[in-house]
Amino acid sequence: MKDFRDKLAIVTGAGTGMGRELARQLASEGCHVAICDVLPQNMEETRNACEEIAPANTRITAHQCDVSDETQVLAFRDAVLQEHATDFVNLVFNNAGVGGGGSMLVDSREEWDRTFGICWSGVYYCTRAFLPLLVASTEGYIVNTSSVNGFWACLGPGIAHTAYSAAKFAVKGFTEALLTDLRVNAPHVKAAVVLPGYIGTSIAINSRLVHGKAIEDMSHEELEEARARLARQGMPVENLNDDQLRQAIKKRGEEFRDNAPVTAAQAATIILDGVRNEEWRILIGEDAHALDERVRANPEQAYDPSFVRQ
Repeated sequence: MKDFRDKLAIVTGAGTGMGRELARQLASEGCHVAICDVLPQNMEETRNACEEIAPANTRITAHQCDVSDETQVLAFRDAVLQEHATDFVNLVFNNAGVGGGGSMLVDSREEWDRTFGICWSGVYYCTRAFLPLLVASTEGYIVNTSSVNGFWACLGPGIAHTAYSAAKFAVKGFTEALLTDLRVNAPHVKAAVVLPGYIGTSIAINSRLVHGKAIEDMSHEELEEARARLARQGMPVENLNDDQLRQAIKKRGEEFRDNAPVTAAQAATIILDGVRNEEWRILIGEDAHALDERVRANPEQAYDPSFVRQ
């Protein structure tokens, strides 16, 4: 699929970050795009951004959808079929993701299940919903966003990262299994797994909103949990009062987005180039390539502190 003009693409988690940039770049090439996000304001901003740069007669539709809820996913699919007057799609980017649920021991089960549900079940439900429509096309591509945490379940010493990592491992394995399934049963449809390293997105900021933990609404008890977690990560937060800690948390999320070595726009370009080149494994960032090489070379030591220091 070298040309996206007049194709129809589905992009989940399109409110910010890589999802927004995928939608923008596709729209700029004349690709019809149906986006979804759980945060409506972000989604509308993306739709407006797409409409500003899309050629005439390019159709952009926006749909509020929590991809962890299969009923909402099916409603999203049905709305796409109706609003785009189609019985097929060409591209599905399962991009929606959220952080949280780091620990099985400390964090709440509700947060753990919510994180896993969005990051894994969202990919599964959207694949179930849209794969028949890809098969109905003359050429199709499904692109599932995993992470370097899909082959390395760690953020560093002292940072539990279970829900997100488990989900991203599932996404990677599922997509790799789809390669054979599609070659046997629908060879005109391709699949790819995206494995980003540190990309400049708003995931740290949006995750709090999705989990109902807006910084300004955090209770003293929640702030104390955050203080302990940040202290374990080496941040000097012990002497900050609650308001100062809120500002520190907000600043950290903004710095994560703004100081990354790879921007969301650059990541989206790499993904779309990967689709054009029929790649099935798309690593993004020098850190992703280096980490992939080191984990493969030395899996037994991958979770030792010395590995992280290297």
